[in-house]
Amino acid sequence: MSGTTTIRLTLIAPAGGRDLREARFSGDGPVDPAALARAAGAGAALRGTFPRGTARWVVSPSNRCRATADALRGPAPDAAPAPGPPPEEVPEEVPALAGPDMGRWRGRTLAEVSAEDPKSLVSWLSDPAAAPHGGESLLSLRTRVGAWLDTTRDAERASGTGRLVAVVEPDVVRAAVAHALDLPAPAFRRLDVEPLGAVELTGRSGRWNLRVARALD
Repeated sequence: MSGTTTIRLTLIAPAGGRDLREARFSGDGPVDPAALARAAGAGAALRGTFPRGTARWVVSPSNRCRATADALRGPAPDAAPAPGPPPEEVPEEVPALAGPDMGRWRGRTLAEVSAEDPKSLVSWLSDPAAAPHGGESLLSLRTRVGAWLDTTRDAERASGTGRLVAVVEPDVVRAAVAHALDLPAPAFRRLDVEPLGAVELTGRSGRWNLRVARALD
């Protein structure tokens, strides 16, 4: 692939479930069946943009991201595969795209932590470098995800397909956008990510751009 090729990365948040609704830290419970059905429906349009074999798929190492990716990708076609390299049958799990390590808060809800340890919660909410739970700070998450973004951009420009789809935890979407646009640290909490929300980044020449709008058909 030419070194001037633009890399197209679509970030997709997982379908919703009880843990997301309850704002449960590092929760990885099952996805609602209705939400998976919605993902399958959305996947039909997505597969028109990224037919099997034309994009590399990666996921956060969580049950809800794997289930969402499977629903979006849909069943394998019966027809003979297109010429070229065979598509990956299973999206690649990428440890660098895991959600933040929430330490002793893992599995707790925001309301529970607020009631039990309000001072620590205020510290975490106000300081991106704070990790009062004993796990990973949001600043560390951003650094980790940003390193993966830049390494992947350069590698894909050299030899990859140029198209990636990443089904990742909501905080990973936030970290990726914050890094790509070099946003100030407090901006992380001002990025709203809905279940099945999609963000498109394009990378070339040592930088990332955010595709903010598409023309209406």
